[in-house]
Amino acid sequence: MALEFLGIWPNTPDDGSPTIWLDDTTGDLIIQSWTADDETVRQAQEVGSVPGHSTDVPDHESMIRLPANMLQFIPRPDSEATDGNRGT
Repeated sequence: MALEFLGIWPNTPDDGSPTIWLDDTTGDLIIQSWTADDETVRQAQEVGSVPGHSTDVPDHESMIRLPANMLQFIPRPDSEATDGNRGT
């Protein structure tokens, strides 16, 4: 695995800023960002995802809040035709 730096929060101070890397072996994104607050987690649990899927956040996962201006650093497939699993 080798990580490629993709971007950091614009005009960042010295530390603690949202940052994104790409794992060039798997294509996974490694994201450092702010931990979602309890209210955000609660709202996400109320909205849910796909029918029958638990809304609990497992101990081995985290819910983060990625600022909108960080989206510019996320690689996009050429087709842009990916919808993911939206439960439909």
